[in-house]
Amino acid sequence: ILPQEPMDAMGLSRQLVLPQTFGSIYLGETFCSYISVGNHTNHDVRDVIIKAELQTERQRIILSNNSKSPIESIRATGQFDFIIEHDIKELGGHTLVCMAVYTDPDGDRKYLPQYFKFTTSNPVSVRTKVFDLYDTTFLEACIENQTKSHLFMDQVRFDTAPPWSVTTLENVVNQMVPSGKKMELYYQQLCLSLKLINGNGGARHYLFQLKRPPLESSDVKLEGANALGKLEILWRTTLGETGRLQTQQINGSPTPKKPLDVKMTNLPQRILIERPFLVRMEVTNRSEQFTGPLRVVMSETDDNGTPRTVLMNGLLAW
Repeated sequence: ILPQEPMDAMGLSRQLVLPQTFGSIYLGETFCSYISVGNHTNHDVRDVIIKAELQTERQRIILSNNSKSPIESIRATGQFDFIIEHDIKELGGHTLVCMAVYTDPDGDRKYLPQYFKFTTSNPVSVRTKVFDLYDTTFLEACIENQTKSHLFMDQVRFDTAPPWSVTTLENVVNQMVPSGKKMELYYQQLCLSLKLINGNGGARHYLFQLKRPPLESSDVKLEGANALGKLEILWRTTLGETGRLQTQQINGSPTPKKPLDVKMTNLPQRILIERPFLVRMEVTNRSEQFTGPLRVVMSETDDNGTPRTVLMNGLLAW
């Protein structure tokens, strides 16, 4: 027995049919579907209009519509194929509606709809922690894989809000291949350098160092703002498919707005014990109104309680 078509020998039909419900697709990925409209009758059909629409709980998105230029005809046993793509930006239920309108040999207009449902869910969960150390702010982000397969992190970056600047703190992996007992540790470091997050709850931590420039008198309104920026996550699945997510604005601890700013502008490079030295300091009014009178007080004893002498002299500038 000889098969009429080479594909018949594989036990496959001539069409790949999308099931009515086909599981989950993840937020941030690209939904891609190959659509084939086939004429399974023994006669040609004319003026074929094909429309593909994606329906969510909030909106309807037209992915393909040739109503302005219908297909002139599809011959008997013929087909028309095309591909649709859409970046998934909403969670929850989605319905792909495919419609075909055509004219049969009797001149009647026929309408054929098909519905395909799927659900979108979050591929990762992101937990952040912000803590301050002196004049530096640190942001720790934990990314947990909610899918069943591995995710390869192409890029995890933090897009700062003005006027912040960011430095990504990462472990430096030794490129020298060790021997003996250190081999296991080397492979652990190598896996970290691949930026792989295992499926079913695997997690990876990232640390960012944030700094802001010293505030000038014209930047008073910026002080007190606590918006740090947004986290941008780009990944690939085991099949090489890409995904992208951006978090909402991440806020830090509000910076207290100080009416006055005191800073040291000049200090001797060399200071001798029990010898007087000169220090120049500057007091700046950060408020939007007149402040005064101004009184500067310094402690008369050191940390050990020993008395010390301080002489202050300066000019008052308005």
